[in-house]
Amino acid sequence: MSAQEKSPEPAVTETARRIVVKVGSSLLVTRGRLRRRWLAALAADIARLAAAGRQLVIVSSGAVGLGRQTIGDLPRLPERQAAAAVGQVRLAEAYRRALAGAGLATAQILLTPGDTENRRRHLNARGTLEALLERAVVPVINENDTVATEELKFGDNDRLAARVAQLVSAELLVLLSDVDGLYDRDPRRFADARHVAEVRVIDRAIESMAAGAGSALGTGGMAAKLAAARIALAAGAHMAITDGTAPGALGAFFDGAQATWFRPALAPLTARKAWIAATLAPKGKLALDAGALAAVEAGRSLLAVGVTHVEGAFERGDAVRILAPDGASVGIGLINYDAREAARIAGHRSDRIAALVGYDGPDVLIHRDNLVLHPQATPAQAEAGA
Repeated sequence: MSAQEKSPEPAVTETARRIVVKVGSSLLVTRGRLRRRWLAALAADIARLAAAGRQLVIVSSGAVGLGRQTIGDLPRLPERQAAAAVGQVRLAEAYRRALAGAGLATAQILLTPGDTENRRRHLNARGTLEALLERAVVPVINENDTVATEELKFGDNDRLAARVAQLVSAELLVLLSDVDGLYDRDPRRFADARHVAEVRVIDRAIESMAAGAGSALGTGGMAAKLAAARIALAAGAHMAITDGTAPGALGAFFDGAQATWFRPALAPLTARKAWIAATLAPKGKLALDAGALAAVEAGRSLLAVGVTHVEGAFERGDAVRILAPDGASVGIGLINYDAREAARIAGHRSDRIAALVGYDGPDVLIHRDNLVLHPQATPAQAEAGA
């Protein structure tokens, strides 16, 4: 496939509303210095996508590279974390300036693996990101390298970007790299290396292609990108690896520049709900009245006013079972309040929640994105993949 040919998945670039873009260290930082023209071009590309109604999340490496000038050599973890602490300030300010120059507001978020894997922290992080995206703020995310230990690190921002795509139910994850995708062997060593345009299954043959180290500043090579692809595909997101070295690379990608595409079998929300249904053991039960049951079967969130009984010992973010008026189990969801609070607000309207629990919490007991109904309970929704 030549560089002039269109991507094999143009529909996703045209229709994806929520997009995660990962920026590699070598693209953003050269010899400890920020590539300001490159970053300005990225901001301009993001602004064009935002103007078209897209929601963008950036996962960016580069903090350690930017902090290296101040800290010096990085032989041990403490020095690397110190460099991250210095560089993170510079990185956040660089993004703020670049995006402001393109007319966009930005926010900095530092994550650790626990923020995406622990249920309550997952919901908190998702809620924060949703609030930012709804207000057209572009989140810039990095791993919290200043406190993470080697045992508790994502290890590279490719995998972090995939976790973020899962977190926000993104339709598309774009890895801007120093290569334009996956090759059957290292194109830097073999002139006849063939570009792989599309991957549907990550099997041993694909894994054997992912050899070699990453760049001097980066921590992830192609093997890390395949690990990210597994996470993204399981979350229902399309993932693409494309060359990001030239200014304007993101815009070029959306115009059809060469990339390797990884294609999922599930839509993002379907995959998210499958994860909830398959991996979480319910810690409580909520009994619904007929009106609430009809509402959730129609795809709406569960309001406290429709709950007649609360049972179990659960915390905010735990999974609870949803029961029909006759006691039959109809679904499972992640609840926004603990057991005590849920019992207190059950049967009450949303405008009474703050007075009953003592703080201004969510308007819904379970958001529809965190609610899975058993297929036999709602055939229409199951058929639609809701």
